[in-house]
Amino acid sequence: MPSISDTTSLFIWNLVMHPKHHCVEKVAHICHRHFIWILITSYFMASLFPDFGIWIREVKLGSTTLLHGTLEFSVPSLMLSLLLFNAGLSIRTEDFKRLGRRPSVLLGGLCGNLVTPLAFLVGVSFIMSFWHNPEEAQDILVGLALIMSMPIAGASTAWTQNANGNLVLSLGLILLTTLLSPITSPLVLHTAGFVTSGDHSEDLHEFASNSVTTFLGVWVILPSLLGILMHRFVFKQSPAVAKSGIRLINYILLLLLNYSNASLTLPDALSHPDIDLIVIMLIIVILLCTLGFYTGYLIAKVFHLDRKDMASLMFGLGMNNNGAGLVLVSIAMADHSQVMLPILFYNLVQHFVASFVNSIAFRSGAESYQST
Repeated sequence: MPSISDTTSLFIWNLVMHPKHHCVEKVAHICHRHFIWILITSYFMASLFPDFGIWIREVKLGSTTLLHGTLEFSVPSLMLSLLLFNAGLSIRTEDFKRLGRRPSVLLGGLCGNLVTPLAFLVGVSFIMSFWHNPEEAQDILVGLALIMSMPIAGASTAWTQNANGNLVLSLGLILLTTLLSPITSPLVLHTAGFVTSGDHSEDLHEFASNSVTTFLGVWVILPSLLGILMHRFVFKQSPAVAKSGIRLINYILLLLLNYSNASLTLPDALSHPDIDLIVIMLIIVILLCTLGFYTGYLIAKVFHLDRKDMASLMFGLGMNNNGAGLVLVSIAMADHSQVMLPILFYNLVQHFVASFVNSIAFRSGAESYQST
């Protein structure tokens, strides 16, 4: 008669090897390899069929007053919290003991993630003061500020892993920027408030002072910590198929968030295209993203880090949590829908740049990882 452990092992084996679960892993792998094109497709669908996306944004599930801000329960905010919860599930607290031996690397990554974008924002604000349409210039600056104010994207770990980088350092950067976001995000938004003007500036200062900490605490930090605790005490030994399922859910949530927010701006932007605005916006967004990746490269050189650490820093500093940024726009800047465009563009650009960096700088590392 088989023992309980044998029976349990057989059950887990059958669970993991079930054809349906193979299907989940394959779909998750396809989504990762072709995520850029799937994301472009979601933007295309938002342009043609925006009604469902607008409905997702407008459904309100209630609100309450918490601390100094109003907390709204909406479908996008709940999707965001689930995204961050799933990100927390992938974090193993025991791995961070190794990071404590090199706090300077984490601190360098945090400073690079904060100082470089702020310097870029100030420089762009000076250049955009010569732009022929002041309203468009303000929209671009606010969009950039909302990109910069968000923590490092969870998607950076997928690119880091694909490049055979230091996954622990990558997760550490995400966790650190997430936990410190109630401090860093208001700092970025207030700075942007000083380099913008009029209604845009007032909205940024007001949101940075009253609501952003509540938003980040409830929809970003709390679900992330719950995910970490859930991993530690419940899903510590979860099978690989469960991780594939979580990744697949994350891809679906990211696509829905981008589709729903794009539904508000892209139909009008494409039906009445402002070519010069789109071109300058793309140039600025590409420069910002490239600067983030290059900052990660410079920090790795300053600290004489190896190739694996360099990959973690480059993908981390070049990629931001735009899902949180898009939800934040719907709360802070609902009367300025064009602010979403730089964030939507950045979400595409960061994956294109990540793909380019991975193929040029880390291709051999990725091949080594895939062969193991």
